[in-house]
This record gives sequence, C-alpha cells and structure tokens, in this order.
Amino acid sequence: MRWTTRRASVAEAETLALINLEGWRSAYRGVVPDAHLDSLRVEDRIERFRARLGLPGPRATWVAVTEDGTIGAYATVVPVREESDRLPGVPTGELASLYAAPRFRGAGAGFAAHQAGLAHLVREGFGHAVVWVFRANAPARRFYERCGWQCDGVVKDPQLGGVPTPEIRYSRPLRPGPSP
Repeated sequence: MRWTTRRASVAEAETLALINLEGWRSAYRGVVPDAHLDSLRVEDRIERFRARLGLPGPRATWVAVTEDGTIGAYATVVPVREESDRLPGVPTGELASLYAAPRFRGAGAGFAAHQAGLAHLVREGFGHAVVWVFRANAPARRFYERCGWQCDGVVKDPQLGGVPTPEIRYSRPLRPGPSP
C-alpha cells in the first residue's frame, strides 16, 4: 500500500481520537490494566485532539493517508515535554505519540507518519529526539529499534489504574533528509 503524508487538520480530530482509542485498546491489552482501557472514552480524546491540533508549531501532527484519503496512522511531535529529556546543547524534540489504526498495523502507515514527524522536527531545527514506550510493549520497541532509535536505559514508573506501567526512553539523533 502506498502512503502519502500531510499535516493533520482540526477537522480530523474525531478520526485521530478513534485511531488513538483503538490503538490503546488493541496494543496495550496485557500492558496496562483492562479496567483502564475499558474506561477510555473517545469523547474525551476528541476534545484533546481539537485543542492540540490548533496549537502553533513546532508542534505538529502528521497523518499517513491512502489514495482515497483514509487516515491509517498519525504521529505527533513536540519540543521535549520534560527538561530531563533534553540533550544538553542540542535542540531536542519528542515523538509524543504514534498510532496506526489496527487494520493498517504492519502496512507501513505508522512508518510513514513516523518519518513525516521526524522530518518535521529536522525542519524545525531539532537535532535529537526522544520517545517513551511502555517497557512491556515489545512490538513497539522492536519497531523503534528498526527505525534507528536506541534504548538509553532511562525508565519512569507511572501508574495507570493503580498498577505500575513502567516506560522506557528511546532516543536518536536527527539528520536532515528528504521532506515528506
């Protein structure tokens, strides 16, 4: 399947919220408590997406779309959210989220959105990036490793639904390349 990428619009908030919710429920079963996953509501996510998609750069959400315009995946990139994630002396961005609709998982949509997000960070002057991944999410960790990310061993231990859900940080240098 051939994917093209472009920036997401506020009008696509509902579609992105559905992809996010489906992504959480399909990718994180067994990683986070089922009760937490079952409590998630798409309405809450729609409002958050509307607010985020309206923010100015360098924040951006990139979508991978089919020839008929169906969104298969999205990636959101931002300046690092935590000061401790910043690489000293290097503008550092963050891949804040990357989700593919379950029916497009493994079809290249996530990779296309990922690449568009990283290219955006490069254009915005970032030289390094981080991404946080649930430690127990082996498929995502393998994906990031195939895409050139390296686990740097930094761990944080948040809880969801009262259950520890450790996250591990991956990082990578950003190099200029072709734009999407």
